[in-house]
Amino acid sequence: MRARHGQAPTTLVTAVRAGGRNRRAQTASAPATARRGGFLLSALLAGGLAAAGLGLHSAPTASAGATSVLEAQQALLTGDEALEVMPQASVTVAEAQARLQEVAASRAARAEAEAAAIEAARPKFVSPVDGARLTSGFGSRWGTFHYGIDLAAPMRTPEYAAGDGVVLRAGAASGFGLAVYILHENGDVTVYGHMDSILVEPGEYVDAGQTIALLGNRGQSTGPHLHFEVHRGGEDGERVNPVSWLADRGVRV
Repeated sequence: MRARHGQAPTTLVTAVRAGGRNRRAQTASAPATARRGGFLLSALLAGGLAAAGLGLHSAPTASAGATSVLEAQQALLTGDEALEVMPQASVTVAEAQARLQEVAASRAARAEAEAAAIEAARPKFVSPVDGARLTSGFGSRWGTFHYGIDLAAPMRTPEYAAGDGVVLRAGAASGFGLAVYILHENGDVTVYGHMDSILVEPGEYVDAGQTIALLGNRGQSTGPHLHFEVHRGGEDGERVNPVSWLADRGVRV
């Protein structure tokens, strides 16, 4: 067919138009392909769960995503099964019993050491009354001999065992109203008189500084005080000056 003057042949026009459409189609499809690639990466990172909703209609791609998730699940199951079949850490009964004995021995040794430290720090002798005033000493007094010392303090002031020992007697006593006798390890006996009330019983072991009575004014007394004596070698032994006896043991009155 002959082309008219100034008009392009029909075949040429058709080819040019077709070429333009093809270039536009290629240009438009390039971003879509890039976008699909990005979506595919996100879907795979998320486990392939959103592949169908992102326009991926390709059967091989969807199948690959499902396979990846399945493989991941199987890998987790395989890991759990591997943990279950691993041998459990343990010790023998004999080893456990040995450990128990070791701990018990360690605790006993520690308790013994602590008890020894407490015993070492504890005073072995004390003044029988804290803060008392010495009102009468050992020796002649009013035409007789005073075989002890008098320690004055307010009524019901605590009275203490001067040293460790065992209570020999506790109760009513002539001249003292009430009295307590304590036997010490060296055989000496200390005597406490005129108390208002007694807090120990015969046969009871007492530590130095333990409260044995409350100071009073019973018996032949001119005011609230403790009459304190020391009998060397036993209850019927020689009565010695309590001030010197206490001083020899580091106690001042």
